[in-house]
Amino acid sequence: MIRHIRASRNRDSTIPLINVVFLILIFFLIAGTIAPPLDPDLELVNTADLEGREPPDALVLHQDGTLSFRGRPTDAEAFMVDRESGPVRIVPDRNASAPRLMEITTTLRRLGAPSVFLVTEQALE
Repeated sequence: MIRHIRASRNRDSTIPLINVVFLILIFFLIAGTIAPPLDPDLELVNTADLEGREPPDALVLHQDGTLSFRGRPTDAEAFMVDRESGPVRIVPDRNASAPRLMEITTTLRRLGAPSVFLVTEQALE
């Protein structure tokens, strides 16, 4: 008589993975509620009416595509000649064109800027 050997069924290995993900989810739900909420009587500072001013070491890209540094008109080449090494910061006007901004960042990198940062406004809303 020939005995048939039944292939053993492997248990589904996704069940332990689902359990771990569920436990992580519960952990983050509990950890998120442990932080105390802000005091209801607290009023946050409103800076919407303050006059914005660019950092003193940043290039300013105006809406018409021109650059200025510390209030004086300049271009990328002249800016990089008088500059120390280090990252370059650009404050673009909200309505400045993106192709012009990309052109300026490419020129600055070509002229030796190790990195170029865009300075933007962050809203808390």
